[in-house]
Amino acid sequence: MAESGPLKVAVLQATSVVGDPGHNLATLEEYARQAAARGAQLLVTPELFTSGYDPAAVAHDDGARHRERLAALARSVGVALAASTVDHQDGERFISASLFDHRGHELTRYRKTHLFGEAENTFFTPGRRPPQVVPLYGVPVALGICFDVEFPEFTRAVALSGAELLCVPTAVPLRPPVDGRPAPFDTRLVPGMVVPTRALESQLFIAYANHSGPGFAGLSCLSDPYGRRVAAGETGEELVVAEVSGETLRAARRDTDYLALRG
Repeated sequence: MAESGPLKVAVLQATSVVGDPGHNLATLEEYARQAAARGAQLLVTPELFTSGYDPAAVAHDDGARHRERLAALARSVGVALAASTVDHQDGERFISASLFDHRGHELTRYRKTHLFGEAENTFFTPGRRPPQVVPLYGVPVALGICFDVEFPEFTRAVALSGAELLCVPTAVPLRPPVDGRPAPFDTRLVPGMVVPTRALESQLFIAYANHSGPGFAGLSCLSDPYGRRVAAGETGEELVVAEVSGETLRAARRDTDYLALRG
């Protein structure tokens, strides 16, 4: 962890418009400036926010130009940015996430390994490489995307690779009622229970940014290595700002060092 002090992270919960990247990028710029004004050094944003989350509608549109504009936004505002785009290569289409530093340099790009549902599996290819761990302001950071974090092996592998902060752009939907009754699995349990559990059991920070608005579970959060979460409201647009602290990380590992004591 950086000797200069904790890293201040903003997690964005907001609503994007499918097929209107200009509107979505303007929304990101507004919140990036708010994040900077609140002292944040990094802004984590929802899955496929620039294009809007609709796999069938956006898979054909390579996100290269979106990444150029995201890099320019990070550079203009002076805030590092974790953002998700469509990524084309050799006829294959991926859901990706990029980490840009405050100068607009793309430090790493990760392709989603665990695709969720029929639409993602129909229109995209699973990524084949684990996320890299890269330093940001002295903090080892890795990227995941949405469904990835629901697999304990994924988060544990990231932690064992040295990550202390996992940034997760997310698009967790609400499941509709079945025959007039609530769906058997309430997806709000993922940000409410699964994400803080992953942070606890693998002893790292997780910044989890979900969409807001109709059809999405919201509840974006920053969870710490004790499983505590600083959370957004359920469905509204909100910017959550909290610190990623090396002191907290070291204390959690002293208390119960799951990584060192695992069988």
